[in-house]
Amino acid sequence: MSEDQNPSGGGQGQSRAQHIASAESGNRNPYQNPDGGITTTGHLWDDDLADFVNQPPKWWMLGLTASALWVVIYWTMYPAIPLAINGTFFKGVGLPGTGQWTAIKELAEDQAVLDAVRKPYEDKLKTMTPAAILADEELSKYVERSGKVLFSDNCGGCHGQNGVGTEQVGTKFAVREQGLMAPRLNDDDWLYGGKVDNIHETIAGGRQGMMTAHKDTLSAQQIDDVAKYVLAMSEGRGDSEAAGKKVFAESDCTACHGADAKGIQAMGSANLTDKVWRFDGSLEGIKQTITYGVNSGDANARVAIMPNFTAAGKLSAVEMKKLAVYVYKFGGGQKEEAAPAPAAVAPAVEAVSAPVAEAK
Repeated sequence: MSEDQNPSGGGQGQSRAQHIASAESGNRNPYQNPDGGITTTGHLWDDDLADFVNQPPKWWMLGLTASALWVVIYWTMYPAIPLAINGTFFKGVGLPGTGQWTAIKELAEDQAVLDAVRKPYEDKLKTMTPAAILADEELSKYVERSGKVLFSDNCGGCHGQNGVGTEQVGTKFAVREQGLMAPRLNDDDWLYGGKVDNIHETIAGGRQGMMTAHKDTLSAQQIDDVAKYVLAMSEGRGDSEAAGKKVFAESDCTACHGADAKGIQAMGSANLTDKVWRFDGSLEGIKQTITYGVNSGDANARVAIMPNFTAAGKLSAVEMKKLAVYVYKFGGGQKEEAAPAPAAVAPAVEAVSAPVAEAK
């Protein structure tokens, strides 16, 4: 039997063309399935497929009707349709006893619940120094949790999530690594000190120091020599660069970095004997820093500025203390030498100007 033959029903043995011709001649209902008995729409495709006209089950129709009714009820209760009425929009009638619903109203209610839970902790933080907060185990854990969002919103853009730092790339001449755009906060290398109160001072007062540009005070050969010496010191072989060592000792380098080149914390100058680099640590990168300085005003100078959050007014006093404790607990903070006073109010910190930029 060929594929276009109907294998059953009254038209058994007929081809499709024969079945249609028979229906058109009046011998068969054209809306009857060729297998007999089941009414179809009369639409055929792919030679032998037909649409039935069976009604959906009652449960399905009831569900459809209930859904349509629910849509009407929902649109009446909530501001679901931006329908203009007297210059405004339809705000919905709300749930019985609750009034009109809005997302802002729901957010405010949820925030009120959250604030009620936080209030006992927040009230304590107002009268405590960062060091005292750090020494209180319960408050320290609270700040560690609540400070995460604060750090992400206000610090992560520069210092990276979890304080890993962010790389700065690109020069006018070539695309290459330029060192950190902002310092790492999760190691133990600090320009201005890593105690929690030092960190709080940096956040509250900011840091914008300066390294002098030496392009006019040192020759190109002297800059090359001292750059090689600085690089050699970071690799533990400083004595191998005698010419650079002489330039370092006889110029103004020791005034800021110290005779041992380990930096002076009170000035915020960098330790040049380790392998931690604020900027590009390659020979060419070191030469650029020495030549043009940091925040020196030269167009090619390194720019490194930590904002003054007190002056900006973006963070409250409590939020700045939270951030100080949170950053300290990254793991790189320097150990406190003595137990802090239990509840002394942290003094207001004015803008800080230090010789070398940034908190580390």
